[in-house]
Amino acid sequence: MNEPQGLRQRLLDEAIAALDHGGGEPSLRALARQLGVSAMASYRHFPSKAALLGAVVAEGFARLETALRAADQSAPGAEALMAQGLAYVDFAMAQPGLFRLMFGLAGRDGGAASRDHAYGVLTARITALLPRPAPGAALACWALVHGLAMLQLDRGGALSRQDLRQALAVVMHGLAAG
Repeated sequence: MNEPQGLRQRLLDEAIAALDHGGGEPSLRALARQLGVSAMASYRHFPSKAALLGAVVAEGFARLETALRAADQSAPGAEALMAQGLAYVDFAMAQPGLFRLMFGLAGRDGGAASRDHAYGVLTARITALLPRPAPGAALACWALVHGLAMLQLDRGGALSRQDLRQALAVVMHGLAAG
């Protein structure tokens, strides 16, 4: 079989789709079969399943960073922080399998640089909002939005948009108060 162009990205996209459709962690052989290429073609891009999952995690954090940057640019000042929080929860709901993998055991081994870039979007916004350094502020915000995302996932999206906004507003007011 001839290897099609962009196979690495197609393998990543197919793995993410399998995760988000409840298929669990796919094997390289299964992905190759689904894409109509030889198993050896997939192993040229990822020498092991762990390497594939690490790349999937990195791709997930890159996608999260893109969503956070878009949200950050969609509103001024503190509203940008609210937009980021909502975008984070929306990302989790849109790609639940990927999101769980990113923050699960597989996420510990892959995507550290991509994870730091995504976290950096939040840190930059908080730094811009606060008149003086506030150690722990970015972590507090991340913990809140991550907790909200997990609640949404585990409860099937039971929290309303208003519920999410109110929870995020509490932290935003705390940041403003110093």
